[in-house]
Parts: sequence; structure tokens; C-alpha cells
Amino acid sequence: MTQTFHSGFVAIVGRPNVGKSTFVNQVVGHKVAIVTARPQTTRNRILGIVNRPDAQAILIDTPGIHRGGSALGRLMMGEVSQALEGIDLMGVMIDAREGVTSGDRLAFDRVRQFRGPVFLLLNKIDRIAKASLLPLLATCEKEGLFTEMIPISALSGDGVEITLQRFIDHLPEGQPYFAEDQFTDQPERFLASEIVREKAMTATRQEVPQALAVIVESFEEGEKLIRISANIHVEREGQKGILIGHAGERLKEIGTAARKELEELLGVKVFLELRVKVAPDWREDPRVVRQLDWRNQLERLGGQ
Repeated sequence: MTQTFHSGFVAIVGRPNVGKSTFVNQVVGHKVAIVTARPQTTRNRILGIVNRPDAQAILIDTPGIHRGGSALGRLMMGEVSQALEGIDLMGVMIDAREGVTSGDRLAFDRVRQFRGPVFLLLNKIDRIAKASLLPLLATCEKEGLFTEMIPISALSGDGVEITLQRFIDHLPEGQPYFAEDQFTDQPERFLASEIVREKAMTATRQEVPQALAVIVESFEEGEKLIRISANIHVEREGQKGILIGHAGERLKEIGTAARKELEELLGVKVFLELRVKVAPDWREDPRVVRQLDWRNQLERLGGQ
């Protein structure tokens, strides 16, 4: 008897900072999306590809759903809309510690337009009392939106494999979309810019992270060395000073942390050159914002 193969696309949506990227990384088994404690870390839709003998599940990590007012916010919500095109099912994530918030309901409103299976993922159950879970499940059930509701911990992995199997059970029969050794569709130059941004966000104060943008200017591959040049854009001179630090120490710290992770990811030595540039109010400038999409970066760099 021939075993059937299931394949398809699963969008992971929810308000900012509920753990979507951590979940996708956990399911895929590779770091495909950067993770920080800051809301709205994810700005682009990112594919994580899970290969099993009988299935290929393509998870789409999305920016947190919010009322995007700036050019950057509109780009992020555009990324969510594009992620929902042509998907087979959806996972909606909430933070179980906080119950159902107004931000969650904004995400639920987007879900109502989808006609396929919808799974509610109640994340961070390792941080709540079990007694509070049942009332939360009852509240969510009243929404009448969800095919199934699954408590999980994206950080510890609790419930993650069960969730993946339930996704696979609901995917249509079909051939794989990607090679079996591929775990993301992102080019290495985009991963490089995201890793630099992650390290910069982690290293800086509260007021800097949302004002950070990293654009790779060059990515030169050799057999034993990859040379990467990237600009970190901020909006004010004061933010530039925070990023650079006393005698350049913080920028050096960011560069060292990013270089080490890139070397581990790429398997070769990396020479990483970072510059900090001030681009006033770049989040309101569509020209700058467009460059943050790796698809546009590829066009601009000529596919080098």
C-alpha cells in the first residue's frame, strides 16, 4: 500500500510578542527567525520548512498583527496579508498568561475571513497555573473560530510536536514544494541582516530597538571566507551614540556576537563590517522601508 504524502502552507499569526518566531524555530529545528523580548521583532513573512517521511509542512512566521500607522507598520501588515494568500491552514497564537486581549481580538478579526482549518495555540502554558487554563479555553471556544485548541510552550517544546502532527493531519495530499534538505526560503544575506539586527536589539536600550534597520550592502562569498558589509540605520544621533557605545565597544560587541552566530550558521569564517547611519524618521519613508524586504534587497544587490 502506497503511503500518501501531505504538503502545504501554515500561517502562524497573532499579536506582537506572543512567541510565534520561537514556535516556528522550535518546530523547524533550525533558527529561521530572530527572537528578542521586544514586540514587533518580526517584520517580514518568513518560511520555515519541516520535512517528514510522509509530509512537508511549510510554516509562515508573520509580523505581529497591530494597527500599522507608519510606513513600516503598513509594510508589516502587508506581509501578513500576503502570508494569508494561498495557505492551507492557520495557527493563531495567544499568550495564555494574559488571557484574550484586545490585540488578540484584532488578530481574531483577520482569522474570520479565512475558510480553512484554524488552530488556536495557547502559548506559554509553562508559566501559568493549570487551574486558569480551563476558563481560558472556555472563553476562546465562545469565539466559534477554531478547529482545535492546543496548549503549548514554544520555549520548552511542550505540545509542539503534537501541534505539528495535527497540522500535517489537516494538510492536503500533494508533492513537496521544497527540497528535503531545505529548511527556509531566505537567502543567506537576509539571515545575516536579521542576525545583526537581533544582536543590536538585544544590546541596546528600550528606545532604540524599533528604530533599528539593517541593510546588507555587500555579501561576497569565497571558499573559506564570506565578507559582509552592512549598515545599521537609526533615526537619531543619540541612538547612533548608544549603538556605537564608548570607544565603539557596543558596536564591537554586536559585531562579534553576530559574526560568531553567522560562522556557525554558514560553516565558514566571516568578516563582518558594520556601520551606523542616521536616517531621520526612516520608518515613515517608503523608500527605506522597501529595502527591508529581502526580495527587494536581492534586486538591489543584483543577486550577487
